[in-house]
Amino acid sequence: MSGESHALRPNLFERVLRGGVILYVVGLVAIPLIGLLIFGLGDGLPAFWARITAPVARSALWLTIWTGLLVGVINAIFGSATAWVLVRYDLPGRTALSALIDLPLAVPTLVAGVMLGILYGPASLIGSAIQVWRIEIIFAKPGIILALLFVTFPFVVRAVEPVLMEIDPAEEEAATVLGAGPMRIFRTVFFPALLPVALSGAIRSLGRAIGEFGSIVVVAGNIPLHTLTAPVFIFGEIESGAARTAAAVSVALLLFAIGMHAIARVIEQRLGARRATG
Repeated sequence: MSGESHALRPNLFERVLRGGVILYVVGLVAIPLIGLLIFGLGDGLPAFWARITAPVARSALWLTIWTGLLVGVINAIFGSATAWVLVRYDLPGRTALSALIDLPLAVPTLVAGVMLGILYGPASLIGSAIQVWRIEIIFAKPGIILALLFVTFPFVVRAVEPVLMEIDPAEEEAATVLGAGPMRIFRTVFFPALLPVALSGAIRSLGRAIGEFGSIVVVAGNIPLHTLTAPVFIFGEIESGAARTAAAVSVALLLFAIGMHAIARVIEQRLGARRATG
């Protein structure tokens, strides 16, 4: 018995490793978060509320949130469709297409903004052509949405793809034998499995979108009350010496992102459990 308890007791290396990992995570993540909360809320809730509801700050926060929500919805639809095509169809050049999907994770976001500016800017071929219909992309809200779609595209695709691969083909075959049509098969076999991961991926892409800076600062124009997003607003406030306002808006974004992350976890657990017991 004493030998077993000795074997289970962590040795010096394991204790040092555990302590080092805990200190690393706390120092890298927890302490900066706590510092931001203390600094952003240090003047009290009334001052915090006044800072985030000032006209320019409120406009920047709202623009950031609604564009992020829209991008999440678009990603849920087209990201799931892209994963479906990659898994279900034998496409020529599928490896190259899969590599393209991951490219936004490798390309610096500032470079992504420059690419979009070159392609859709007022002096470009596409940009000058669509200006005939008085449609603006760069230095307008459509440019923000395009940039966010670019940097968040892989999230839903890579979340849905492995789930599609794991679905047992026997389930689809059984539904076909029972006379179910394609839509009914999708609704009963695929949809319950895909819904949790598509929603979770969409919410995580929303979390990524609300913090995007590099591409947005290039394509948005950064006009207060029009195309100024919260991350760019925060940068401007820091540059102008208004650190308290920057921290307050950062806290608002942080709380929103934490809430979205919690919702994603609940969706994964509840809908995943329902799928497992269904």
